Amino acid sequence: MSGAKALRLWLVNVISFILFSLLSFTGLINWLFLPRGPKSVGGLWISLRHFLREVHEWTALAFIFIIVIHLAMHWEYIKSKLKK
Repeated sequence: MSGAKALRLWLVNVISFILFSLLSFTGLINWLFLPRGPKSVGGLWISLRHFLREVHEWTALAFIFIIVIHLAMHWEYIKSKLKK
């Protein structure tokens, strides 16, 4: 594997790890710690919940995009293994 290709793959892996970590963090905070439903009081908590949900959704879209790039980089390997 050439140095440039290895660097690109490393960069895609680092970006996917960061996006996955952000997805996990925003999902867990929304699920476990922030109040939900009409009983929740305080506009700050509702605003934070909506903000984290938006971040979570956009991060999910970016994560899907980077996984598609990752699969494209490994496409020849995937095809060779599927032939066996």
